[in-house]
Amino acid sequence: MTRFRSALIPLTLTLTTFTALPQQAVAAPPKPVPSAAAQPSQTQPSQTQPAQTQPAQTQPAQTQPADARPPSSCARTVRGAAVNTRLTSLFTAYGNDNSRTDDWTGADGTYSLRLPSGRELWIFSDTFLGRVNPDGSRPPVVGEGGDTVFLNNSFAVEKKGRLSTIHDGTPAAPTAVMPPRDRDHWYWAGDATLAGNVVEVTYQEYERFGTGAWDWRWHRNVVARFAPGRLERPIGVHPLPSGHGVAWGSGILEHRGHTYVYGVEDHGSPKYMHVARVKGRSLLGRWEYLKADGTWSANETDSARVMSGVANEYSVTRMGGGYVLITHDTTEPLSAKIVAYFSCSPAGPFTGKQHVYTTPETGGNIFTYNAHAHPQISGAGLVVSYNVNSFVNTDHYRDVSIYRPRFLDVTFE
Repeated sequence: MTRFRSALIPLTLTLTTFTALPQQAVAAPPKPVPSAAAQPSQTQPSQTQPAQTQPAQTQPAQTQPADARPPSSCARTVRGAAVNTRLTSLFTAYGNDNSRTDDWTGADGTYSLRLPSGRELWIFSDTFLGRVNPDGSRPPVVGEGGDTVFLNNSFAVEKKGRLSTIHDGTPAAPTAVMPPRDRDHWYWAGDATLAGNVVEVTYQEYERFGTGAWDWRWHRNVVARFAPGRLERPIGVHPLPSGHGVAWGSGILEHRGHTYVYGVEDHGSPKYMHVARVKGRSLLGRWEYLKADGTWSANETDSARVMSGVANEYSVTRMGGGYVLITHDTTEPLSAKIVAYFSCSPAGPFTGKQHVYTTPETGGNIFTYNAHAHPQISGAGLVVSYNVNSFVNTDHYRDVSIYRPRFLDVTFE
């Protein structure tokens, strides 16, 4: 699904997707950047491509691009997008607050879930914890001469406009809420759902398989179950379908007695959407997969490529009588564009591509990625977040504002 690598890796290799090595090995963030189409080929493997041991995809790709197909009858017109100042300022102020030294100063991922208590759970992947210097920089991470802690996943909880960080371990030695099983494996977060009174968060596990800088790959999907009152560690971890090269958990939608789970089959370029669903609210139920003919199958190998052009993280949201897909545009390399597609069904087809927003941060070393919606959060429109990152590892020490989510209010006619 996401992230970065050591600053020692040459920038000439940053042509496709990057991921951070596990916290025991090195600091850093970026998740996968958008599509590398039209980029020169490179010999290093992309870490978000399916593992070498995974079976080949058997379903054909969509033969006609989604944006070339007729618009859905359920389509809405994007009116505009503006910065959501409340949420953007909330995370800026919280990240700069040095009243604690074991709390959040930056992260990516940025999923959210409304808890039974009414609090908002923010779900992050690669996360910096620590302090911020008066000049807006952060100390290097532990192991690189500083005292900043780097975790591969964390939570924050928002209550009445105030944030608090959740991690496992102790304030002096924080650890991830979803702990790795050993030094050669780690987890990045996907979307989440509330099953009864239990929080279920999807995670993708990555693994090292050699000593080289690029010797690591996606391994499997799991769901971790958390008690809302004890979020610092899971009460159980269960395997999810992982045998067909699809990273599940890019987005989740509850609709009419089913929980729809969206995934990505990531080849750097292209990236393909897949759709599964389970009856009820828990992901531990019986999964079925959308086939190429629009029917559902209990066989994971029948899962079809619904469309290309999605990012590793995206969202499908009910809007009036239809559904809107929000994603970074991966039909072009390193795109600054957030786009919307529409459908009359949560399973697509999604068509009628519209421009939503061009991220102003993109340029030079800086890139943006993985936009998705937060429909349960009140705003002046549909609240959408996106992540900001840099190809240069030391930029995250120089300027804390880079590696933090931004928020938008997207309005429709």
